[in-house]
Amino acid sequence: EFFWIVCTGEMAERKASNKYYPPEWTPDKGSLNTFHGSHPLRERAKRLHEGIMRIRFEMPYNIWCGGCGSHIGMGVRFNADKTQVGKYYSTPIFKFRMKCHLCDNYFEIQTDPKNCDYVVVSGASRKNEQWEHKEGETVAVEGPSEAEKLAADPMYRLEHSVQDQHKAQDAAPRVAKIMAMQEERKDTYTLNQVLRKKFREEKAQLHAQAERDQELQKRSSLSIPLLEEVQEDVLKARTTAFTTGSSQDSRKRKRLEIKSQSVLGGEDSKKARQVLLKACTKMDSSIFRTATRSSPSSQNRRHSLGIRTATPKSK
Repeated sequence: EFFWIVCTGEMAERKASNKYYPPEWTPDKGSLNTFHGSHPLRERAKRLHEGIMRIRFEMPYNIWCGGCGSHIGMGVRFNADKTQVGKYYSTPIFKFRMKCHLCDNYFEIQTDPKNCDYVVVSGASRKNEQWEHKEGETVAVEGPSEAEKLAADPMYRLEHSVQDQHKAQDAAPRVAKIMAMQEERKDTYTLNQVLRKKFREEKAQLHAQAERDQELQKRSSLSIPLLEEVQEDVLKARTTAFTTGSSQDSRKRKRLEIKSQSVLGGEDSKKARQVLLKACTKMDSSIFRTATRSSPSSQNRRHSLGIRTATPKSK
């Protein structure tokens, strides 16, 4: 109790669309969409009663997302809700609302028929890539009003031609220099050869440095990446002196140095330095005697080996 009808249209030579017509359908009930109560655009038109149409929007220029700060390049496509928000004379103004693909932020872009452009309404900021022709040293494109004035006013056309001649004379040295540079770089084979030679030399240096770093890492049992050697670090390493004393000894020396300093300076400071030298000498000799003094266990070990040690005389 059903049948298929093959509907062909203007694109019949490329593609045929098969549609199922149920038995209860009759031609007086209209199209299949009218019969089923659905829209031809399906899910895209589910909010059409609110004036919202889901479309595929392509970004007209580079923007920065206001939520995550990510850059969205020109040409990136989004699923946007299209609504009409007004008119510029008889031209409708549309607003497109879409969601950032990297965060939960929504941004809105609106058409600007007056300036033939798009305007960011909220949720994002446009990347400014507009500049004046004078700053970029480029030729300004003349508008239709300028062309009409040149065609209608002979005197203005003559002044314009004289200005063009002066501009050509001023730009002649730069043009000649550019042409000479292009002539020098015309031999692409030689330039390519020079660049490849430089690349091979740098690659060999990097390979040799990597081998030296690996050898040093194996010798020192290091697993961290090594930075490039700097001459300043080499000089600091050569001038750095390492001491074998303990931290307590260094604190004692610093304390004695601070106590022996004189506030007035002069001869008192010289005397204080001499006292400091004597105190440091005594402290070093006492540390040496403490380190070389043998413990009772070591004396018993020497006695068992037959080694005679000197005993201090009692007073």
